[in-house]
Amino acid sequence: MPELPEVETVRRGLEPAMEGARFAKVEVHRGDLRWPLPKDFAKRLEGNTVTGLGRRAKYLLADLSSGDVLVMHLGMSGSFHVFGKDRQSTPGAYYHERSKHVAHDHVVFHMSSGAIVTFNDPRRFGSMKLVKRQKLDDEPLLRGLGPEPLGNAFDAAMLALACKGKKTSLKAALLDQRIVAGLGNIYVCEALYLARLSPKRRASTIAQKSGAPNERAARLVEAIKRVLNDAIKAGGSSLRDHKRTDGELGMFQHNFQVYDREGQKCRTSGCSGKVKRIVQNSRSTFYCPTCQK
Repeated sequence: MPELPEVETVRRGLEPAMEGARFAKVEVHRGDLRWPLPKDFAKRLEGNTVTGLGRRAKYLLADLSSGDVLVMHLGMSGSFHVFGKDRQSTPGAYYHERSKHVAHDHVVFHMSSGAIVTFNDPRRFGSMKLVKRQKLDDEPLLRGLGPEPLGNAFDAAMLALACKGKKTSLKAALLDQRIVAGLGNIYVCEALYLARLSPKRRASTIAQKSGAPNERAARLVEAIKRVLNDAIKAGGSSLRDHKRTDGELGMFQHNFQVYDREGQKCRTSGCSGKVKRIVQNSRSTFYCPTCQK
């Protein structure tokens, strides 16, 4: 499933085609994605202008002139393709290509900018929902989300306090969207490696008894921000499904230090360890047991 860097890459790819443009025509080829599309979905979009295109965690948020917000999620295999006069683009990125089969183009936006934006999703785990802007804070999909990891408010003090007294593993805590929004398996593995912290470490160990941060919390927050920023600059990670809107693959997978490198030599200078794979909460975890403590 796309994580924060991939979704942010998609947002940036869609922005020129959608922001400031009007929905001239909306085609719905299939009304049931992960959930049924809203009633009169096409009618509620047509004629409205996208006044802003944002992101919250792994959700894309298109503010509309009607006062509605189009909340979109890529799911496991969803992707947007942008067709212009001279070129096609697919914002996002992954090891294996996204589907190009038109049978999976479930929603098509014809924008006044001249761009045609299609949402392609073979597995139909993606979703689209219209929510009134004034009710967005109460929207169940967004209401319980934690702070944005790249926001100014997210710091060592905030993370330590959220992990205070938690008996769960540090990796499980970071994957909890209520603690920090948008992180997924790949970037948690990479951030823990960069911070030299074991994914098996108890989450509470990054905080003092009072809940104040210790140096582990400071290292971890710095690592999270660095990994996410580097991944966004690289266009995301091209794993099974992700592709950018310009059709090109993201390049961050070439920078993986531990993820998907089981049995390979640790890249830390002077470390003789090898990357190990374990399963935590039904997810693969990659780490170096020698230098991550």
